Amino acid sequence: MTAAPADLLIDRPATADGAALWRLAKDSKTLDLNSSYSYLLWCRDFAGTSAVARGADGTPVGFITGYVRPDHPDTLLVWQVAVDSAHRGHGIAAALLDGLTARLAESGVTRIETTITPGNTASERLFTSYAERHGAHLSREVLFPAELFPDGPHDSEVLYRIGPPADSHAH
Repeated sequence: MTAAPADLLIDRPATADGAALWRLAKDSKTLDLNSSYSYLLWCRDFAGTSAVARGADGTPVGFITGYVRPDHPDTLLVWQVAVDSAHRGHGIAAALLDGLTARLAESGVTRIETTITPGNTASERLFTSYAERHGAHLSREVLFPAELFPDGPHDSEVLYRIGPPADSHAH
């Protein structure tokens, strides 16, 4: 576990955290909200590739969910990032991302992928600054154009590819 800003603790999520992660995603007003069931499953099956920031009482105040791509075992796909509105602006998302990628580097993960809708400035800043902090290459391309989404208006999803970091031994 890693200490984070404001005396928060960076940890692996537990199944019992699923409801809190669902609420954080819902309250974000920017994430596509998945079913509460999916957050419970995520905390059970993908805890090793996800991270949660806990307040002094142990309650999650931020999270990152992700998974290692089956066909690219050196690549973490970051699914969602959320921080409680009362805790934003204190570097918690960056601490979560740094802590998670440091943990996963031990198992050979040297690259990150995520998708961001245009105009999501907070996410754009988070991943751009991560690449800069780690001296890693960053590329962007549209992964899923808006017209692929069957459930009404949805912005295109832009794929951000980051890595490997300058301090990595990956080639």
